[in-house]
Order: sequence, then structure tokens, then C-alpha cells
Amino acid sequence: MSRPWTADLGDGTYRNPVLNADWSDPDVVRVGDDYYLTASSFGRVPGLPLLHSRDLVNWTLVGHALDRLEPAADFAVPRHDCGVWAPSFRYHAGRFWIFWGDPDHGIQQINAESVRGPWSTPHLVKAGKGLIDPCPLWDEETGEAYLVHAWAKSRSGVKNRITGHRMSPDGRELLDEGKTLIDADLIPGWFTLEGPKLYRHEGEFWIFAPAGGVTTGWQGAFRSREFFGPYEERVVLAQGRTDVNGPHQGGWVRTAAGQDWFLHFQDRGAYGRVVHLQPMRWGADGWPVLGDDGEPVRVHTKPVAPEQPVEAPAAGDDFPGGRYGRQWQWMANQRPGWTVEHAGDGLRLSCVRTAYAHDLRALPNLLVQRLPAETFTVEVEVSLGSDETGAKAGLAVLGDAFDWIGLERAEDGGIRLVHRYAETVAEHERDAERSRPAPDGRARLRIEVSAGARCRFFADTGDGTGFRASGLPFAATPWRWVGALLGLFATAPAGKGPAGTAGFTGFRITERTAPEPTEPREKSRP
Repeated sequence: MSRPWTADLGDGTYRNPVLNADWSDPDVVRVGDDYYLTASSFGRVPGLPLLHSRDLVNWTLVGHALDRLEPAADFAVPRHDCGVWAPSFRYHAGRFWIFWGDPDHGIQQINAESVRGPWSTPHLVKAGKGLIDPCPLWDEETGEAYLVHAWAKSRSGVKNRITGHRMSPDGRELLDEGKTLIDADLIPGWFTLEGPKLYRHEGEFWIFAPAGGVTTGWQGAFRSREFFGPYEERVVLAQGRTDVNGPHQGGWVRTAAGQDWFLHFQDRGAYGRVVHLQPMRWGADGWPVLGDDGEPVRVHTKPVAPEQPVEAPAAGDDFPGGRYGRQWQWMANQRPGWTVEHAGDGLRLSCVRTAYAHDLRALPNLLVQRLPAETFTVEVEVSLGSDETGAKAGLAVLGDAFDWIGLERAEDGGIRLVHRYAETVAEHERDAERSRPAPDGRARLRIEVSAGARCRFFADTGDGTGFRASGLPFAATPWRWVGALLGLFATAPAGKGPAGTAGFTGFRITERTAPEPTEPREKSRP
């Protein structure tokens, strides 16, 4: 199946981003020759994606660590900017550990012997509002354990500081009231300090933490001989002369060959926060040097690692056996009956009755995935098997605004192709163009996405005219912290009893154009 983006250039080099989709706030851990990455999943379910690589360039999605969000009642409906924020990923005492901050409830922790689970039940390590971006450290030399975290002003009224605690070695409780390790209000020119990652290196405590905001910020490093400080700071990665805005917030990893690398995000608006890989070395003065002397690289020699096939996280889906792939998430905790089991291929969604059928952003039963590249084409065939007037099913691009194309059961009993659009502040949809009949109750839908996340919608209703354009181009928009999403849905008006189903087959995502690197390729440093 065609990949809309691959980072491996096939000649021993790679191009950034290595993950050209919304894998926000990445953190990485190495176990042997294997690397594992997780990222923010906010209010989508399942949460805490788990990606695997053998070379830090080619990644596959192998599962999720969180089956549902708690408290369950809070996540029975979409909460786009809540849930799982900025996790940290560690391996200690033969177990994988993930800590994350839920800004409304506190710092959570889960662990597992195998990355594929089973994962433990979430444990609340520190309760409170605005506690975000936690990261643990187990000091192998002393046996002590520590935890740092940042603050969300929207919930706590506090920001721009990093708090540190001593932690029990089992990772279940904090042993003190905590102390401010870094107050960036006291550092001239620093603001929005967050996302700390805690390490021990050459006898010093290191906190890698971004500042300056997601679109314009930089990566900072802080060091101290003592955990509770004082810390000195330095900017170690910034946009500089490149076109990589706000390169920051990620994780440092050392390969089995002894090389150091840093994975971080870049905010790309509707495309979300894409992931870059930077070479890293330690300077003569003991400070880390990221990228090309502190600026992001575009193309670089790959890490020394076992050979790995060219791979990228799955995007297309044939729905074998009626099941959807790991790349899909729901907009809230899944409820029984949203999907219908069957023996053949293709996905069957129930037309869930809802009073919010006009606003896709409010639907918990929306099945979504990330935009997989800057430019691509997505196609899927949809069939509507509902006799309920107003039942509909389709393919959507959604963020603060949304646009969808699909099928709807009309008042005259026929099925029509419709294309509808809703703005951020709109209370009702409006037709993008006049609908047209879909006499066989099915249609092949297509969205072509070009640079700037501009989307053109097309449909083939099987009337012999092939694909026809529908409506004006739509510029996809992000959510508050999340990039735009592709979505599949099936709904019916509020009422009682089953309302039928919709079928989806042959979900295909293909490359349209692949931008070539514009900067000279660099050689890795010894």
C-alpha cells in the first residue's frame, strides 16, 4: 500500500520530519536495539500510542497503552484539549513506565513488562489541577527516584516553572511537598517553560525543557549537581536560519552504538505537531549540542543501527475481517454497538442516534486518524444501509471547522450524495453545493489534500460520469492543541431503536507529490 510520506531516503540518509503527522509531545526510550515512542493523545481513545523502530527513522504503530480514559463519565463525550498531555516514557527494573499529566485531574502512571501489554490500571501519583508534563528519574547509582512536572495556567493559575519531588522507587507516591526547581520568570527572555524531561549524565542532573510557545519556541537544557538545584540554563536548539519553526519538546536517547539523538516536534498548524530527529553531541564545555550547531537539520546520515525496512505508520485500511487498524481512534470512550461484527472485509458502523448529528465535532462515535502527510489523496467507498430519514454517513476533515462528503437518506426515501461545511462559530451546516442522487445507495468518496491543508472533495456515485468535484476548496483547521483529523461517521436522528448501518470499504491513502529536500545533505559527526 502506498505511503504518503517516508523519512528514509534509501541511501543511508533520512529527511525530517521522521514522523510527518501529529505525534505531539514525543518521548522515546531504548531497550536493547529497539526504540519505543509515545505521544500525547488528548481526548481520543485508545490513548498513548506506542510506536516501534530499530533506527529512529522508520517507525510503525504497534498499539496503545490506554484502552479508555478515566474518569469515564468525563470522557463519554469529546473533550478535544483534555485527557492525556505530554507523556514521558521510561524503562526501569524490567518494566516500561509511562507518566502523563491530565490537566483536570493530576499526574497518572501506568507500567507493563512488555510494551504490548497488558498495562497496569492508571494510578494517580499526584492529584490536582494544572499538573502537566511529568517525568520520572530512577538514579541507578543511589537508588533514589525523582519526578518533575510543569504547570498549566489555564487550570492552576501557575505557569513558567518546573517543580521537583522525591518519589518512591515503585513510582506510586511522592515523598515531599515539592520544590520549584526552575522559575523562568527569573530568567530574562524566557517564558512558557514546560515539558521537562529529567536525566542523569556525568554526575549531573539534566532537565531538557522547551520554552517560548509551540509555534515560536526553543529547546532549553538545565543542569545542576544537586536535584533541587540551583540550575543553570542554555538554549540548545532554535529555528535560527531554518524554516523549522519552534523546534522543541521531546526526548534524548542514546543508541546501542553510543550515539546521542534528540526527537522533538514542530507545530505545523492543521497538520499538528510533526516529529523531527536531530543529531546530538556533548560539547567540550559539557553542554549538549543539538542539530547543526543548535539549528535543525533537514537531511542527515541515519543513526548507526541494525538494517530496517523502509516503514511508516499505517494510514490506509482494508478493514480485514470487519476490524479497523491501530491508526484509528474514537473521539471519546467507545461504547458497545458502535461497530457491527461481520465475517467479511470492510467496516460496518452503526448509524448512532444523536441530537448532535449536525455537528461532527460533538460526536463521540467519530472514528478518526491523523493527516498522514502534507499532500496526499484519500479515498473510501461508503454505502448507507439505513431507512431512517436523516441518517447519514461519510468522510470528513475536521478541526475547529469541518467539511464532509457522504450519503444521506432524504425525505422522499431516496439516498443522495451531500457535501456540507460548518465554520468554527456556525450553529448549523450549510450546503456546499446542491446534492445529487446516489441511486445505488453507495458512492466512492475522495479528498485531495494539497500544501496548506487545502482540501478538494470529489465523489463518484456510479452514474457513469466518474469522479466529480464538489464545492469549493476547504482549508483544514487545527483544534486547540491537536491537528486536523480525517474521520468516518454514521449517524441518525434522535429516537428509539436501531437505525441501520453504514459500510466503508477500500480506505486508501496515496502520495500526491513529495517535496524534495532543499538544503544540502549533511554528514553525521564522529
